[in-house]
Amino acid sequence: MVASYGQRLVVEDAAGQHHPAFVARRGLRLVCGDRVRWLAEGDTGDRAVVERLPRHSELTRPDSRGRGEVLAANITQLVVVCAPRPGPDPYIIDRYLAAAEVMDVAAAIVCNKADLPDSVPAGLLEEFATLGYPVLLASAAAGSGLDALRACLAGHSSILVGQSGVGKSSLLNALVPDVELATAGISHATGEGRHRTTATTLHALPGGGELLDSPGVRDFAPALDDPRLAALGFREIVAAAGECRFANCRHMREPGCAVKAGVESGAIAPRRYESYRRLLRLTEDLQRRG
Repeated sequence: MVASYGQRLVVEDAAGQHHPAFVARRGLRLVCGDRVRWLAEGDTGDRAVVERLPRHSELTRPDSRGRGEVLAANITQLVVVCAPRPGPDPYIIDRYLAAAEVMDVAAAIVCNKADLPDSVPAGLLEEFATLGYPVLLASAAAGSGLDALRACLAGHSSILVGQSGVGKSSLLNALVPDVELATAGISHATGEGRHRTTATTLHALPGGGELLDSPGVRDFAPALDDPRLAALGFREIVAAAGECRFANCRHMREPGCAVKAGVESGAIAPRRYESYRRLLRLTEDLQRRG
């Protein structure tokens, strides 16, 4: 399924042809990227989607009641887009990377608008690169860095995620010929991006692979069934946790915690540790609320 607008859908067949479709079964919840089974419906040519095939990955976030809401399915790579304007929120980037780790899919960071005179702090990008995440510099406007981004996307079913206004739709326009998407503008009043992309859509890439564009956000957190999963979202914490005194260590106040020792020694960045603590507390709060 390449797009969803409530009960109306756009599906793609094995030959790459797109067809209008609708949800034919009550309670069948679908998102972009789902593999589905459909039937032809009379003379209209619309496809009646009757079944969702099993998913191998789900990008989720908690809803207002703390329950998991699926945003996209069957992705193999999550690409976080940031930019000098609006200024990057490192904690949102952390949470997207944590979602990728928990889903066990690849992740990369693209700094768009690299042609602007101001830039994303080099120390922040270096922090992610040190952890092993690919960090790419690009400019949809200037056309720079796009070949490296295409190579990163090839062979993957990727989703572009990030704050509103960072230029995800502009990157998609640059990567996929003939795609007409409204590009996000920046609100002069607030400095935050206006939401122009309102639905997740999937596009075939000329060099192979698929790319999903998603609405911009002002906040994000992965929906975790168990607060203990928060630690799995941080590579450096996973690497250190095996040396903790207690197997169920939450890395908060427990004695003999190798993660806290790593923070004190500088092996683990204090900002990343604080990001983990925030995600853990949020997940615990949502669990209580649920």
